[in-house]
Amino acid sequence: MTTFRDPRRQKQLQKLLQKLGLPEDAPVQWALLDLALTHPSISAESNYEQLEFVGDSAVRLATSEFLFETYPDSLVGEFAAIRSVLVSDRILAELARIYGLDRYLLISSSAAGDPAGETSRLADAFEAMLGALYLSTRTLQLVRPWLDPHLQKLATEVRQDPALQNYKDALQEWTQANYKILPEYRLTENIQVNDKTHRFTAQVWLQDRQLGQGKGRSKKAAEQAAAKQAFLALIDNQSETH
Repeated sequence: MTTFRDPRRQKQLQKLLQKLGLPEDAPVQWALLDLALTHPSISAESNYEQLEFVGDSAVRLATSEFLFETYPDSLVGEFAAIRSVLVSDRILAELARIYGLDRYLLISSSAAGDPAGETSRLADAFEAMLGALYLSTRTLQLVRPWLDPHLQKLATEVRQDPALQNYKDALQEWTQANYKILPEYRLTENIQVNDKTHRFTAQVWLQDRQLGQGKGRSKKAAEQAAAKQAFLALIDNQSETH
């Protein structure tokens, strides 16, 4: 274990590692972990932003590995939809709260007093922490042992309730990666329909092509249904061409 320049800060960060269930001799680069928990309001140059960038990829990789190992018979489309929920700011901020990450985050009082930015702030710091742990070994050995149980619980919940599967985000990721543009949703309200579950109809378009259509009780549900149809069709086509 390397000695950190500030013994008090290192002792504080060691308590965080204990909460994560990591051993005392875990090969953590303390300077990186300290940086991961330094908000930009403290320093414009030395803060968590670059580690957050790395952590964004690390949490996606950890989640992808977990889903691949745990649900080997699932379709790629289902993987992507579940992952989009598990790596969302809302979920990452929840995990950050479980470990009391705000207690270890160096942040100015003005930034800390902004309740509107709390979720994104915690999610960013959580990703940055994962980035620091990943870069400490260039593997996920310091991440998956404590993150996997959370992924197991959350993935089970999402699989049991398909409404939680976020096909809109999954489709948006796909279109941005392949076309650098966002899909467009066109909504109509079916006033004459007695079945309230089909009150709204949504079509999702990419450029001049309709990718999918869905119905739902709400606008959001209809858009999710349209996104699911479109995304699964795109994944199936992609699989057939490879």
